[in-house]
Amino acid sequence: MRFSHCLRRVLACLVSGFVLFHNAFAAAEPATFTTTLSNGLKVVVREDPRAPVAAQMVWYRVGSMDEVDGVSGVAHLLEHMMFKGTPNVGAGEFSRRVAAVGGRDNAFTNSDYTAYFQQVPRERLSEVMALESDRMRHLTIAPEEFAQEIKVVMEERRLRTEDNPQALLFEQTHAVAFQAHPYRRPVIGWMNDLENMTAADAKAWHRTWYAPNNATLVISGDVEHEAVFRLARQHYGKLKARKLPATKPQREPVQKGIRRLVVKGVAELPFLLMAWKVPGVERMDGPVAPFALDMLLAILDGHEGARLPRRLVRDRQLANSVGASYDALSRGPALFYLYGNPAPGQTPEALEAALWAEINDIAQNGVSVDELARSKAQLLASEIYKLDSVFGQAMEIGRMSILGFDYRDINAYAARLESVTAEDIQTVARTFFDEDGLTVGVLQPIPVK
Repeated sequence: MRFSHCLRRVLACLVSGFVLFHNAFAAAEPATFTTTLSNGLKVVVREDPRAPVAAQMVWYRVGSMDEVDGVSGVAHLLEHMMFKGTPNVGAGEFSRRVAAVGGRDNAFTNSDYTAYFQQVPRERLSEVMALESDRMRHLTIAPEEFAQEIKVVMEERRLRTEDNPQALLFEQTHAVAFQAHPYRRPVIGWMNDLENMTAADAKAWHRTWYAPNNATLVISGDVEHEAVFRLARQHYGKLKARKLPATKPQREPVQKGIRRLVVKGVAELPFLLMAWKVPGVERMDGPVAPFALDMLLAILDGHEGARLPRRLVRDRQLANSVGASYDALSRGPALFYLYGNPAPGQTPEALEAALWAEINDIAQNGVSVDELARSKAQLLASEIYKLDSVFGQAMEIGRMSILGFDYRDINAYAARLESVTAEDIQTVARTFFDEDGLTVGVLQPIPVK
């Protein structure tokens, strides 16, 4: 009894400490400034003088969800082509120039957006801004470079998806869970579409979407915002805005029953994937459900002592591995995943029943004060640690901005997580986890031929 009481006090102090740290961070966080250029480019500057570096990120509000059937994968392919030169910069020269000034660069594409970044010594910021603004409008898509790069992307698909049974299961499960929404298409693209893609498709994508009025520029680091605004006007301000395609709401019809699929692949053990349709965050002052789902995720699989690995792997030995996943921030509908490898001698059906039992236990009995405090401390800590670097700050600011939020919502999100109660978590477990909105995928192992 004394130990339990002491542990509860320790956990309460831990959460309170993280809350106080978060509040102090929010009050004393590096200054952030925003402006919008006349061509529609949004500019956000985070002044953080802790290290003599600067990070530049350009986020485009376009991803695979904006593609149409027949050209899936073009958003990701265009990301590759952005390193293939302009009339002013030769193919492959972009990254060489960034490296030459002691910097690093890369890019990424997902369903909702595409982003490009460089981190350089602060005094070289103007140089990478010139490079990035140049390829925003003046990209060269030479047929010979396209022919080479499309082969690279197809090989990437083979290695990361077609030769990876678990990745293939996730891809197929998405295609079954979403029947109308464009999230059904993989970011990498279907192989048939890649095989038939042309340089003209890539040119059209760049011409349509890569415009200053469809982008957010984020600069963080040892910089002064007025100087950065001047550089932004100098390098990006000359680019003309373009009329963007009209978009319509693309809502997934209500699912009215469980969906199941089996994917066969070379693997030692089967793999189970369960995906429920759940709400995401539409407004920071909106319903509590998405924030409670994030806390439910932390309780199920947010730390070493979380329910799923502790109960199903270590205690009952039903699974070799087990986990959960959920992203509350996106442009489209959200999925809450539970997944795992059954242990030798166990079946996917047994693991599915055990995962159902864990959700139902929370729905019926809730979570303890200690369990919530421990998971909340872990989750709040992870949110704070994301902002520990210049690049991490640019990532969080850019992601929030391109999804329609504001840099201030980073702190608002953490505050909403901190306010989630045990009753909120029990409510979402009761409300959203039923068979009607569930898609179940199973990887069935087949022997090597």
